[in-house]
Amino acid sequence: MEFSSGYGGGGSGDDHHDASDPRRGKKRYHRHTAHQIQRLEAVFKECPHPDEKIRLQLSRELNLNPRQIKFWFQNRRTQMKAQFERADNCALRAENDKIRCENIAIREALKNVICPSCGGPPVTEDSYFDEQKLRIENVQLKEELDRVSSIAAKYIGRPISQLQPVQPIHVSSLDLSMASFSGHGMLPEPSLNLHLLPGSSTNISNLPFPTMSISDMDKSLMADVAGNAMDELIRLLQTNEPLWMKSTNDGREILNLENYERIFPGHNNQLKNPNIRIEASRDSGVVIMNGLTLVDMFMDVNKWMVLFPTIVSRARTVEVLSSGMIGIPSGALQLMYEELQVLSPLVPTRQFYFLRFCQQIKQGSWAIVDISYDLPHQENQFASSCKTHRLLSGCLIQDMPNGYSKVTWVEHWEIEDKVPIHGLYMDLIHSGLAFGAEKWLSSLQRICERYACLMGTSNSTHEQVGVATLKVIPSSEGKRSMMKLAQRMVNNFCASLNPSNGQQLRTLSGSNDFEVRATLHKSTDPGQPNAIVLSAASTIWLPIPPENVFNFFRDERTRPQWDVLSNQNPVQEVAHIANGSHPGNCISVLRALNSSQSNMLILQESCIDSSGSLVVYCPVDLHQINIAMNGEDPSYIPLLPSGLTISPDGRPDQERGGVGGGASTSSNAGGVGGQLSSSAGSLITVVFQILVSNLPYAKMSTESVTTINNLISNTVHQIKAALNCTTSR
Repeated sequence: MEFSSGYGGGGSGDDHHDASDPRRGKKRYHRHTAHQIQRLEAVFKECPHPDEKIRLQLSRELNLNPRQIKFWFQNRRTQMKAQFERADNCALRAENDKIRCENIAIREALKNVICPSCGGPPVTEDSYFDEQKLRIENVQLKEELDRVSSIAAKYIGRPISQLQPVQPIHVSSLDLSMASFSGHGMLPEPSLNLHLLPGSSTNISNLPFPTMSISDMDKSLMADVAGNAMDELIRLLQTNEPLWMKSTNDGREILNLENYERIFPGHNNQLKNPNIRIEASRDSGVVIMNGLTLVDMFMDVNKWMVLFPTIVSRARTVEVLSSGMIGIPSGALQLMYEELQVLSPLVPTRQFYFLRFCQQIKQGSWAIVDISYDLPHQENQFASSCKTHRLLSGCLIQDMPNGYSKVTWVEHWEIEDKVPIHGLYMDLIHSGLAFGAEKWLSSLQRICERYACLMGTSNSTHEQVGVATLKVIPSSEGKRSMMKLAQRMVNNFCASLNPSNGQQLRTLSGSNDFEVRATLHKSTDPGQPNAIVLSAASTIWLPIPPENVFNFFRDERTRPQWDVLSNQNPVQEVAHIANGSHPGNCISVLRALNSSQSNMLILQESCIDSSGSLVVYCPVDLHQINIAMNGEDPSYIPLLPSGLTISPDGRPDQERGGVGGGASTSSNAGGVGGQLSSSAGSLITVVFQILVSNLPYAKMSTESVTTINNLISNTVHQIKAALNCTTSR
């Protein structure tokens, strides 16, 4: 039987041709789209031998003729059979080598054995017979393996892969001390005896990622999926109407799903599954960074996480499939894992594997596409409350003459919620604002402005400076050192809401107004306190625009009204470092007046963009602040930050109905990314971290629970009282 090369989108198997065609000797190949390939792969996993009914259904769904479907499955089965045979050969060869090694070891041991009767060496068999015995044993093992595989295949309805050799587990003393084998991802039920589970507060390497081997066939398929995804993404980026339309609520660019289905048939699974929710948005803007630098940061997973600390809680490159061209990342393809978050304990993370492909479109113009890619056992690994599939997403980066870049961003999600979304975040999630293109772009603009300030020089002198009672301006080295210290503080704060060991924050207490959720983790990062840390958070809604709330929190004059740790003492700003064009993007050093702890200061960073804002703060010793202010390495200054996150509630301003009050806007909320999205109210998450113990097996004691509950409860009540808010949702 002849097979065409239709698998992986290379060909369709449609080899009909006109006899009068001068090119009658050549077959015509059809290039499948990324969606078609992934849909066929999903069906193949469940049914490698589809009947005519299934083939006709796929034909209608994917806009392919039945003959193309038939040949695709034939080719896929042939390639799968070849893959199994290669795996068999490798497993048998490894088993053969293992037996040979054992045989050699036994022979060496026998050389030193003395016969008890005659005192001479034992008589060994001829080497020829040894080899023959090994061959016979291998044949018997293979027959037994084939028999077991065929029996198992009958029960599961498809071929099974051979068992992989068990790799030895290397356990370090640190792993043992942190009870690394107490069960990954298994969190006890909420109680006062919540045990510490393994993991660092910010280190991705502690996550238990499955070991996987990617065959050449899989790599070829991934390359084909990425290539087709890139072609479709460029059309989405460069086409306006009829694909994109303006939202009547807020003017955002959203996808016209009817026209999208017409142009890309078979892509909209919402038509087949009413439980699926589609989020699709596009945005564009100017970023203070050149295109090649941006591309380099996007393709480096560590730099990628630094760019988006408020969105990307974890990311990892699973496999580099292609490094691209020499000297430039064009053609680079990576299989990656990512976990995205909203900075609140009430919203589950979005976890998925995806392909990231970079391509240079022309001189000074780059496109980067992300598309979800399903891996074996993925669903078992992700214990999320929503099934996430990232469709064609990515960005177009175009260099501008002034060293800036124009970035056009597309986010396209397919979500199936397994449990209802929390009522506070229903509007924000369903509107697409939580993970939409606007959030990614505004966050990128803000962080690039911060980098521009970090790399800029200051006109200040390079003499040593110290914080006393007067406001000081650090030198250029001191400024960079302080910004690095504050950045580490913000990253630690964001990570505390989603610990890297996979734990979810569990409810400690609740009321009609708010509930407190907490978790324990061991902090082992350089510079952090080597101790058990209790992180707790609670989210409330206030009928006040987000920019007003942000201005209230970042103003040191109003701090005594809500900060319970200041004991209602006034605070004074003794150092100030701007982080961007908006006055709210800054780093401050605050001193609590009339305090008995004269050597303790507060390091604070506030930041704002169109998607939301943060106010993060941390007590720091006076001596340590002076170390950073003088430009010395701040990496080992311990930090245990707390703070607040503010985001719009997702409801249009016209739905507010005149409810409001509280703080007034003391400064323009524009700047990077423009003004905060028009919103009826604000979602505020209050976060505290406290040290629990230096012991490796600490528990959450009654005293710890009481302390953290009182901290959050008093802070929430003081915030509501200061802003004259009694309304709750």
